[in-house]
Amino acid sequence: MNERLPPLTALRAFEAAARHMSFAKAAEELNVTPAALSYQIKALEADLGMPVFRRLNRAVELTEAGRALAPGTSDAFASLSAAWRNTKRLNNNDVLTVTAGPAFTSKWLAPRLYKFAQEHPEIELRFHAGLRVADFDRDEVDVAIRFGIDVAEGLFAAPLHQEWMTPMMTPELALTIQTPEDIGKTMLIHDDSVAFLKMDWDWPSWCKAAGVTLDTEHGLRFSQADHALDAAISGAGVVLGRITLATRALESGRLVAPFDVGIIADAQFRLVCPAGHEKRPNIKAFHDWVMNEIASSRRFEDGRLLVYAKDLAA
Repeated sequence: MNERLPPLTALRAFEAAARHMSFAKAAEELNVTPAALSYQIKALEADLGMPVFRRLNRAVELTEAGRALAPGTSDAFASLSAAWRNTKRLNNNDVLTVTAGPAFTSKWLAPRLYKFAQEHPEIELRFHAGLRVADFDRDEVDVAIRFGIDVAEGLFAAPLHQEWMTPMMTPELALTIQTPEDIGKTMLIHDDSVAFLKMDWDWPSWCKAAGVTLDTEHGLRFSQADHALDAAISGAGVVLGRITLATRALESGRLVAPFDVGIIADAQFRLVCPAGHEKRPNIKAFHDWVMNEIASSRRFEDGRLLVYAKDLAA
């Protein structure tokens, strides 16, 4: 059996016509005449030995052969287009597309972007905030910042910071809370965004590490970490705040963390990109800048007893 593929132009004509179910619209998209497009499809049908379209009055429909061919050609051209765009991006160091979770974007990235822009005016940053795991080829993303435990194979992953939690509150509320036991007298704020980690990294764990017994069932619950922090900043109660996300609030004095006990997660923030891409000038510049900025979070570790959540569960 001769498995030689027909000319790419004939397959492209068929794919466009099958997608539009119109020779005229396909010809317009490909910037050719309807006669030229019809010629390409007839040549494909001659190569195949059977028709792929049934010509009707002012309409077309796929034959059985056309229906069998259409999905593969559509996927193939989509993959080819994505590969072409991604390959061209390798030579484009003027634009950097970054994806990160909404909380990290709003609480960590966004307040610092002016610094990166000042240091690297030659790089245009584009952001996509979302929790969906990025497909670097499909989504045309250069760098992802993700929080979790595992990293997929074939990726470069640079750990940014070991995340830990400790009670945080406004300075005004802190005046009424002198001991860990006093936390039980106010509203607890729960950050449920970490529930996907399936580990004990919550208020009961912190109480165990601090050696106190509190009723931790009550309080406000938020599915997004930045919303939980915003509630604490507004004075609604005490949040078990994540240090990376809360650094700016602590530096500005909007929140304080008066107790010296914190609990560390097995998970951490990582800067991720396809293996080998970390050497690209724009990605390296962004990586180095993030590493330098994230270092400011480490000063809040001084003098604290940081306990691993996994040890508390033992």
